[in-house]
Amino acid sequence: MARKSNTPTRKDVADLAGVSETIVSYVLNANRYVSADKKKRVMEAVEKLHYRPNSIARALKGKGNSHILFIADNVANNYFGRLLQELDGVAYDKGYLVSLMSAKSDRDFVSRILSRQVDAVIISSSSLAESCVQDLVDSGLPVVLLMTRDYATVHGRVARIYTGIESGIMAAVRLLYETGCRNLVHVDRVSRNGHFSSRQDLRYRGFCNQMEALGCPLSGNSFITGCADYDELFGAVCRRVKSGVPVDGFVCRNDGLACVVLNAVLACGKKVPEDISVIGFDNSDTSRIIRPALTTVATDQKAIAEAALSLIGAMIGGLTPEDQHLTTSMVIRDTTR
Repeated sequence: MARKSNTPTRKDVADLAGVSETIVSYVLNANRYVSADKKKRVMEAVEKLHYRPNSIARALKGKGNSHILFIADNVANNYFGRLLQELDGVAYDKGYLVSLMSAKSDRDFVSRILSRQVDAVIISSSSLAESCVQDLVDSGLPVVLLMTRDYATVHGRVARIYTGIESGIMAAVRLLYETGCRNLVHVDRVSRNGHFSSRQDLRYRGFCNQMEALGCPLSGNSFITGCADYDELFGAVCRRVKSGVPVDGFVCRNDGLACVVLNAVLACGKKVPEDISVIGFDNSDTSRIIRPALTTVATDQKAIAEAALSLIGAMIGGLTPEDQHLTTSMVIRDTTR
Protein backbone atom coordinates (compact mmCIF):
# COMPACT_ATOMS: atom_id res chain seq x y z
CA MET A 1 0.00 0.00 0.00
CA ALA A 2 1.41 3.38 -1.00
CA ARG A 3 2.33 5.68 1.87
CA LYS A 4 2.42 9.41 2.24
CA SER A 5 5.98 10.71 2.16
CA ASN A 6 7.71 13.22 4.44
CA THR A 7 8.58 15.51 1.54
CA PRO A 8 8.22 19.12 2.77
CA THR A 9 5.36 21.17 1.33
CA ARG A 10 4.82 24.86 0.73
CA LYS A 11 2.68 24.92 3.88
CA ASP A 12 5.63 23.57 5.89
CA VAL A 13 7.77 26.42 4.56
CA ALA A 14 5.09 28.96 5.39
CA ASP A 15 4.67 27.64 8.95
CA LEU A 16 8.39 27.66 9.63
CA ALA A 17 8.83 31.16 8.17
CA GLY A 18 5.77 32.53 9.98
CA VAL A 19 4.11 33.76 6.78
CA SER A 20 1.20 32.71 4.57
CA GLU A 21 1.47 30.21 1.73
CA THR A 22 0.69 33.09 -0.62
CA ILE A 23 3.79 34.94 0.53
CA VAL A 24 5.88 31.77 -0.02
CA SER A 25 4.49 31.58 -3.55
CA TYR A 26 5.32 35.24 -4.19
CA VAL A 27 8.91 34.75 -3.02
CA LEU A 28 9.52 31.54 -4.97
CA ASN A 29 7.93 32.82 -8.17
CA ALA A 30 9.40 36.34 -7.81
CA ASN A 31 6.18 37.82 -9.19
CA ARG A 32 5.12 40.14 -6.31
CA TYR A 33 6.84 42.54 -3.93
CA VAL A 34 7.71 40.96 -0.59
CA SER A 35 9.57 42.74 2.19
CA ALA A 36 13.22 41.87 2.66
CA ASP A 37 12.55 40.43 6.12
CA LYS A 38 9.81 38.04 4.95
CA LYS A 39 11.83 37.04 1.89
CA LYS A 40 14.80 36.22 4.11
CA ARG A 41 12.66 34.08 6.45
CA VAL A 42 11.12 32.20 3.53
CA MET A 43 14.47 31.41 1.93
CA GLU A 44 15.93 30.29 5.24
CA ALA A 45 12.96 27.95 5.71
CA VAL A 46 13.37 26.62 2.17
CA GLU A 47 17.03 25.86 2.84
CA LYS A 48 16.40 24.30 6.25
CA LEU A 49 13.60 22.04 4.97
CA HIS A 50 15.36 21.26 1.67
CA TYR A 51 12.13 22.27 -0.03
CA ARG A 52 12.09 22.33 -3.81
CA PRO A 53 9.06 23.76 -5.64
CA ASN A 54 7.88 21.39 -8.36
CA SER A 55 6.44 22.73 -11.56
CA ILE A 56 5.03 19.30 -12.49
CA ALA A 57 2.48 19.74 -9.72
CA ARG A 58 1.49 23.04 -11.33
CA ALA A 59 1.31 21.35 -14.71
CA LEU A 60 -1.01 18.68 -13.33
CA LYS A 61 -3.34 21.51 -12.32
CA GLY A 62 -3.24 22.96 -15.83
CA LYS A 63 -0.81 25.75 -14.98
CA GLY A 64 1.93 25.00 -17.48
CA ASN A 65 4.41 22.47 -18.82
CA SER A 66 7.14 20.74 -16.89
CA HIS A 67 10.49 19.20 -17.71
CA ILE A 68 11.48 15.55 -17.27
CA LEU A 69 15.13 14.63 -17.88
CA PHE A 70 15.94 11.14 -19.21
CA ILE A 71 19.55 10.13 -18.45
CA ALA A 72 21.03 7.29 -20.51
CA ASP A 73 24.48 5.83 -21.15
CA ASN A 74 24.47 6.19 -24.93
CA VAL A 75 22.04 8.73 -26.34
CA ALA A 76 22.90 7.63 -29.90
CA ASN A 77 21.63 4.12 -29.18
CA ASN A 78 18.57 3.12 -31.22
CA TYR A 79 16.95 1.62 -28.13
CA PHE A 80 17.05 4.89 -26.18
CA GLY A 81 15.81 6.83 -29.18
CA ARG A 82 12.74 4.62 -29.45
CA LEU A 83 12.16 4.69 -25.70
CA LEU A 84 12.39 8.49 -25.70
CA GLN A 85 9.81 8.53 -28.48
CA GLU A 86 7.44 6.46 -26.34
CA LEU A 87 8.10 8.67 -23.31
CA ASP A 88 7.45 11.80 -25.33
CA GLY A 89 4.20 10.39 -26.69
CA VAL A 90 2.88 9.60 -23.21
CA ALA A 91 4.32 12.72 -21.58
CA TYR A 92 3.08 15.29 -24.08
CA ASP A 93 -0.58 14.56 -23.38
CA LYS A 94 0.10 15.03 -19.66
CA GLY A 95 1.79 18.40 -20.12
CA TYR A 96 5.35 17.16 -19.70
CA LEU A 97 8.37 17.94 -21.86
CA VAL A 98 11.08 15.24 -22.03
CA SER A 99 14.74 15.67 -22.93
CA LEU A 100 17.55 13.15 -23.24
CA MET A 101 21.00 13.52 -21.67
CA SER A 102 24.07 11.30 -21.64
CA ALA A 103 25.30 10.16 -18.22
CA LYS A 104 28.49 11.93 -17.14
CA SER A 105 31.13 11.05 -14.57
CA ASP A 106 32.29 14.56 -13.63
CA ARG A 107 31.65 15.95 -10.15
CA ASP A 108 29.42 18.77 -11.36
CA PHE A 109 26.91 16.52 -13.16
CA VAL A 110 24.24 16.58 -10.46
CA SER A 111 24.72 20.29 -9.75
CA ARG A 112 24.21 21.12 -13.40
CA ILE A 113 21.01 19.09 -13.49
CA LEU A 114 19.64 20.78 -10.37
CA SER A 115 20.59 24.23 -11.63
CA ARG A 116 18.36 23.71 -14.65
CA GLN A 117 15.34 23.18 -12.42
CA VAL A 118 14.18 19.94 -14.01
CA ASP A 119 11.11 18.49 -12.32
CA ALA A 120 11.81 14.75 -12.47
CA VAL A 121 14.55 12.40 -13.63
CA ILE A 122 14.36 9.00 -15.32
CA ILE A 123 17.66 7.07 -15.27
CA SER A 124 18.68 4.14 -17.46
CA SER A 125 22.43 3.92 -16.95
CA SER A 126 24.93 1.25 -16.02
CA SER A 127 27.73 3.76 -15.54
CA LEU A 128 26.22 6.61 -13.50
CA ALA A 129 27.69 6.49 -9.99
CA GLU A 130 25.30 5.52 -7.21
CA SER A 131 26.44 8.59 -5.29
CA CYS A 132 25.09 10.76 -8.13
CA VAL A 133 21.78 8.91 -8.08
CA GLN A 134 21.58 9.34 -4.31
CA ASP A 135 22.28 13.08 -4.60
CA LEU A 136 19.38 13.41 -7.04
CA VAL A 137 17.09 11.47 -4.70
CA ASP A 138 18.21 13.58 -1.72
CA SER A 139 17.43 16.78 -3.65
CA GLY A 140 13.73 15.90 -3.47
CA LEU A 141 13.36 15.30 -7.19
CA PRO A 142 11.13 12.41 -8.25
CA VAL A 143 13.66 9.85 -9.53
CA VAL A 144 12.69 6.78 -11.57
CA LEU A 145 15.32 4.06 -12.05
CA LEU A 146 15.01 1.74 -15.04
CA MET A 147 16.81 -1.16 -13.42
CA THR A 148 19.81 -2.11 -15.51
CA ARG A 149 21.73 -3.01 -12.36
CA ASP A 150 21.33 -3.26 -8.61
CA TYR A 151 21.55 0.05 -6.79
CA ALA A 152 22.73 -1.45 -3.52
CA THR A 153 23.37 1.81 -1.67
CA VAL A 154 20.57 4.00 -3.08
CA HIS A 155 17.84 4.61 -0.55
CA GLY A 156 14.97 6.97 0.07
CA ARG A 157 11.99 7.94 -2.03
CA VAL A 158 12.92 6.50 -5.43
CA ALA A 159 10.90 4.54 -7.98
CA ARG A 160 12.25 1.34 -9.54
CA ILE A 161 11.06 -0.25 -12.77
CA TYR A 162 12.34 -3.74 -13.50
CA THR A 163 12.00 -3.83 -17.28
CA GLY A 164 12.61 -7.57 -17.56
CA ILE A 165 16.21 -7.49 -18.78
CA GLU A 166 17.45 -10.11 -16.30
CA SER A 167 14.68 -12.58 -17.10
CA GLY A 168 15.04 -11.71 -20.80
CA ILE A 169 18.72 -12.70 -20.85
CA MET A 170 17.86 -15.86 -18.95
CA ALA A 171 15.26 -16.70 -21.60
CA ALA A 172 17.89 -16.16 -24.30
CA VAL A 173 20.24 -18.62 -22.60
CA ARG A 174 17.45 -21.18 -22.27
CA LEU A 175 16.52 -20.79 -25.94
CA LEU A 176 20.07 -21.58 -27.03
CA TYR A 177 20.33 -24.44 -24.56
CA GLU A 178 17.07 -25.96 -25.80
CA THR A 179 18.38 -25.88 -29.37
CA GLY A 180 21.49 -27.86 -28.37
CA CYS A 181 24.01 -25.13 -27.57
CA ARG A 182 26.16 -25.85 -24.53
CA ASN A 183 29.24 -23.65 -24.93
CA LEU A 184 27.81 -20.15 -24.63
CA VAL A 185 29.65 -16.83 -24.43
CA HIS A 186 28.26 -13.60 -22.99
CA VAL A 187 29.32 -10.46 -24.85
CA ASP A 188 29.65 -7.43 -22.58
CA ARG A 189 29.42 -3.74 -23.50
CA VAL A 190 32.24 -1.84 -25.18
CA SER A 191 33.54 1.15 -23.24
CA ARG A 192 36.39 3.62 -23.60
CA ASN A 193 35.99 4.52 -19.92
CA GLY A 194 36.38 1.06 -18.42
CA HIS A 195 32.70 0.61 -17.57
CA PHE A 196 32.36 -3.15 -17.77
CA SER A 197 29.95 -5.53 -16.08
CA SER A 198 29.88 -7.54 -12.86
CA ARG A 199 27.06 -9.48 -11.25
CA GLN A 200 25.57 -6.17 -10.16
CA ASP A 201 24.59 -5.74 -13.82
CA LEU A 202 21.27 -7.50 -14.41
CA ARG A 203 22.12 -8.78 -17.90
CA TYR A 204 25.43 -10.22 -16.74
CA ARG A 205 23.79 -11.69 -13.65
CA GLY A 206 20.97 -13.24 -15.68
CA PHE A 207 23.46 -14.98 -17.97
CA CYS A 208 25.51 -16.34 -15.06
CA ASN A 209 22.52 -17.49 -13.02
CA GLN A 210 20.85 -19.27 -15.93
CA MET A 211 24.05 -20.99 -17.04
CA GLU A 212 24.64 -22.24 -13.51
CA ALA A 213 21.02 -23.38 -13.20
CA LEU A 214 21.44 -25.42 -16.41
CA GLY A 215 24.66 -27.00 -15.15
CA CYS A 216 26.87 -25.21 -17.68
CA PRO A 217 30.22 -24.35 -16.06
CA LEU A 218 31.43 -20.76 -16.27
CA SER A 219 35.04 -19.76 -16.86
CA GLY A 220 37.01 -16.92 -18.40
CA ASN A 221 36.09 -18.40 -21.78
CA SER A 222 32.41 -17.73 -21.03
CA PHE A 223 32.80 -13.96 -21.41
CA ILE A 224 34.09 -11.39 -23.85
CA THR A 225 34.59 -8.11 -22.02
CA GLY A 226 37.05 -5.24 -21.74
CA CYS A 227 36.78 -4.05 -25.35
CA ALA A 228 37.04 -0.30 -25.95
CA ASP A 229 35.18 -0.24 -29.28
CA TYR A 230 33.54 -2.36 -31.98
CA ASP A 231 36.80 -2.97 -33.86
CA GLU A 232 38.39 -4.38 -30.72
CA LEU A 233 35.31 -6.50 -30.11
CA PHE A 234 35.43 -7.86 -33.67
CA GLY A 235 39.01 -8.99 -33.09
CA ALA A 236 38.19 -10.52 -29.70
CA VAL A 237 35.33 -12.56 -31.19
CA CYS A 238 37.53 -13.80 -34.02
CA ARG A 239 40.22 -14.87 -31.56
CA ARG A 240 37.63 -16.67 -29.44
CA VAL A 241 36.16 -18.51 -32.42
CA LYS A 242 39.60 -19.53 -33.70
CA SER A 243 40.99 -20.45 -30.27
CA GLY A 244 39.92 -24.06 -30.46
CA VAL A 245 37.88 -23.71 -27.25
CA PRO A 246 34.33 -24.83 -28.14
CA VAL A 247 31.72 -22.10 -28.71
CA ASP A 248 28.31 -22.66 -30.25
CA GLY A 249 26.38 -19.60 -29.10
CA PHE A 250 26.86 -15.91 -28.29
CA VAL A 251 24.47 -14.05 -25.96
CA CYS A 252 24.95 -10.30 -26.46
CA ARG A 253 23.78 -7.51 -24.16
CA ASN A 254 22.40 -5.49 -27.08
CA ASP A 255 21.76 -5.77 -30.81
CA GLY A 256 24.66 -3.52 -31.81
CA LEU A 257 27.11 -5.91 -30.17
CA ALA A 258 25.29 -8.88 -31.69
CA CYS A 259 25.72 -7.43 -35.19
CA VAL A 260 29.48 -7.11 -34.63
CA VAL A 261 29.60 -10.68 -33.32
CA LEU A 262 27.58 -11.95 -36.28
CA ASN A 263 29.93 -10.32 -38.78
CA ALA A 264 32.99 -11.65 -36.95
CA VAL A 265 31.63 -15.21 -36.83
CA LEU A 266 30.85 -15.14 -40.56
CA ALA A 267 34.29 -13.65 -41.31
CA CYS A 268 35.82 -16.64 -39.55
CA GLY A 269 34.12 -18.94 -42.03
CA LYS A 270 31.48 -20.23 -39.63
CA LYS A 271 27.83 -20.67 -40.55
CA VAL A 272 25.08 -18.99 -38.53
CA PRO A 273 23.15 -20.65 -36.97
CA GLU A 274 24.39 -24.08 -38.12
CA ASP A 275 27.79 -23.74 -36.43
CA ILE A 276 27.23 -20.85 -34.03
CA SER A 277 24.02 -19.13 -32.89
CA VAL A 278 23.87 -15.42 -32.06
CA ILE A 279 21.21 -13.65 -30.03
CA GLY A 280 20.89 -9.94 -29.25
CA PHE A 281 18.78 -7.73 -27.00
CA ASP A 282 16.50 -4.71 -27.65
CA ASN A 283 14.82 -5.67 -30.97
CA SER A 284 16.40 -2.69 -32.71
CA ASP A 285 15.70 -1.65 -36.29
CA THR A 286 19.07 -3.12 -37.27
CA SER A 287 18.07 -6.55 -35.97
CA ARG A 288 15.37 -6.72 -38.65
CA ILE A 289 17.57 -5.47 -41.49
CA ILE A 290 20.82 -7.39 -41.02
CA ARG A 291 21.19 -10.75 -42.78
CA PRO A 292 20.76 -13.28 -41.42
CA ALA A 293 18.05 -11.50 -39.42
CA LEU A 294 18.90 -11.36 -35.73
CA THR A 295 17.10 -13.25 -33.00
CA THR A 296 16.68 -10.83 -30.11
CA VAL A 297 14.81 -9.98 -26.92
CA ALA A 298 12.26 -7.15 -26.98
CA THR A 299 11.35 -4.95 -24.03
CA ASP A 300 7.89 -3.36 -23.82
CA GLN A 301 8.91 0.25 -24.27
CA LYS A 302 5.39 1.64 -24.24
CA ALA A 303 4.74 -0.07 -20.89
CA ILE A 304 8.04 1.31 -19.56
CA ALA A 305 7.06 4.83 -20.59
CA GLU A 306 3.58 4.55 -19.07
CA ALA A 307 4.95 3.11 -15.82
CA ALA A 308 7.59 5.85 -15.53
CA LEU A 309 5.07 8.67 -16.00
CA SER A 310 2.62 7.02 -13.61
CA LEU A 311 5.29 6.73 -10.92
CA ILE A 312 6.33 10.35 -11.38
CA GLY A 313 2.71 11.40 -10.97
CA ALA A 314 2.42 9.32 -7.80
CA MET A 315 5.53 10.90 -6.29
CA ILE A 316 4.29 14.36 -7.20
CA GLY A 317 1.13 13.48 -5.27
CA GLY A 318 3.18 12.68 -2.18
CA LEU A 319 3.03 8.89 -2.43
CA THR A 320 5.89 6.47 -1.87
CA PRO A 321 6.19 4.53 -5.15
CA GLU A 322 6.01 0.75 -5.37
CA ASP A 323 8.38 -1.26 -7.57
CA GLN A 324 7.09 -2.08 -11.04
CA HIS A 325 7.91 -5.39 -12.77
CA LEU A 326 7.55 -5.72 -16.55
CA THR A 327 8.26 -8.56 -18.96
CA THR A 328 10.14 -9.06 -22.22
CA SER A 329 9.36 -11.16 -25.28
CA MET A 330 11.56 -13.30 -27.52
CA VAL A 331 11.74 -12.41 -31.22
CA ILE A 332 13.04 -15.49 -33.02
CA ARG A 333 14.63 -14.91 -36.42
CA ASP A 334 17.43 -16.53 -38.43
CA THR A 335 20.49 -16.46 -36.15
CA THR A 336 19.25 -19.24 -33.85
CA ARG A 337 18.47 -22.85 -34.69
